[in-house]
Amino acid sequence: MQTSQRWLALLVGAFAIAAAAGGVERALAQAQAPTRAPDVHYQPTPHRVVTEMLKVAQVGANDVLYDLGCGDGRIVIAAVKQRGARGVCVDIDPQRIRESRANAERAGVAERIAFLEQDLFETDLRDATVVTLFLSPDLNLKLRPKLQRVLKPGTRVISYVHSMGDWKPQTVKRVKGASGPRKLYLWTIAADRGARP
Repeated sequence: MQTSQRWLALLVGAFAIAAAAGGVERALAQAQAPTRAPDVHYQPTPHRVVTEMLKVAQVGANDVLYDLGCGDGRIVIAAVKQRGARGVCVDIDPQRIRESRANAERAGVAERIAFLEQDLFETDLRDATVVTLFLSPDLNLKLRPKLQRVLKPGTRVISYVHSMGDWKPQTVKRVKGASGPRKLYLWTIAADRGARP
């Protein structure tokens, strides 16, 4: 299936699920807990850091940005609203997905975003051209083989705060985080899919 067809199928499926939710089902969804405990504690990325992430990753109108552990959706929403990209919010916590969708609707960009309540290790990333992360050192290392295996050459991966072990980033940028100086790490998937660090 071509990228545009997969993207369309993903959006149609997301809208169908959203349209089906209502009344009792909506109340049940709001009370729903994650299928398992999230791997990291939710901590929003400061807006100024979001802006820098999008700049460093050179996000543009032709990009499809996946935010793994999307929280309130701010990175994807900014990519869509400020850069004209399309986006996918991925989070295992239904509360975060509800917040992301509500924030995207308020920002007027929900139609350009798919919302996936699922484990990021099970997410199909083949359509991604940019992947954003604010996870943990251990989770980054655990996720790294999947990123290197499935992402297309040229896909950018940008992580706030945490590196990926001996996978050398092409860019490291210092930013001012909520608790002081932090770093952004950028990798680009090579033609060999980054199989070697």
